[in-house]
Amino acid sequence: MRDLRIPDQRHPEKAHRPDQAQPKKPEWIRVKAPTSAGYKQTRDLLRENRLSTVCEEAGCPNVGECWSQGHATMMIMGEICTRGCTFCNVATGKPQSLDAFEPGRVAHAVQKLGLNHVVITSVDRDDLDDGGAEHFAQTIRAIRHRSPSSTIEVLTPDFLKSTPGALETVVEARPDVFNHNLETVPGLYPSVRPGARYFHSLRLLQRVKELDPTMFTKSGIMVGLGEDRQGVLQVMDDMRAADIDFITIGQYLQPSAKHHRIDRFVTPEEFSGYEKAAYGKGFLMVSATPLTRSSYHAGDDFARLRDARLAKLGRA
Repeated sequence: MRDLRIPDQRHPEKAHRPDQAQPKKPEWIRVKAPTSAGYKQTRDLLRENRLSTVCEEAGCPNVGECWSQGHATMMIMGEICTRGCTFCNVATGKPQSLDAFEPGRVAHAVQKLGLNHVVITSVDRDDLDDGGAEHFAQTIRAIRHRSPSSTIEVLTPDFLKSTPGALETVVEARPDVFNHNLETVPGLYPSVRPGARYFHSLRLLQRVKELDPTMFTKSGIMVGLGEDRQGVLQVMDDMRAADIDFITIGQYLQPSAKHHRIDRFVTPEEFSGYEKAAYGKGFLMVSATPLTRSSYHAGDDFARLRDARLAKLGRA
């Protein structure tokens, strides 16, 4: 039985990689350890319902802030991923079989937490014919049943190895936001995201809009992996060509010495420049800060995203 608290068992594919230096974090990237009562209540509810979260599994720096407010990003289909991206802290290996009762437990937790907006993500499940698409759909439907007023955002895998129709299955369940992260610039895919394909991910998001033009689409990248500014601006152009509404840009933080090296810490001023550039390219919503993550402030951002679309339609 693997113990996922042991790094070599959590990331067996990284065990023989050379250690990479982990530079000291600048002041603007540091966060306090979580201690609030709200954090503990959220943690206990998740434990009680045997739910995994990307907040914990990926080592998100915002977990204290989000959980103290009762916000958590549910990670369905287990805590073991079939891929081994070099930036990611989620465990890699052979996952267990799907839990048929998980969608109901997620819906129960959403109801108990009183979430107005919920984010559902997952590990990559290349072992499943549909990549877990039907499980996503069942989870969306279960939340709609238990919490009909909650808006739902999904952060899905790329379904690269899935049977035809996987994406359609998720879109037909009608989440309010469809998110899939490009993660980095295309030139870094071989070293950062070797199991994925940049243009497949881009096409996935474009296809969502073709299937349902009213559905909000969202994608994000990390900076500090070795990209340059021109590369980031090109990704923005690619996203807009795919009609993506919302872009997130955050600082890459190296989970361990075995993970992809951190190239540099991008300054808050550079993030402000990216934000300005993205709005100039036509995105409805932009979140670009050192601590930005895909689901950070997702509920507030969704409200602003919806308002931005209404304002744009009003000007048309």
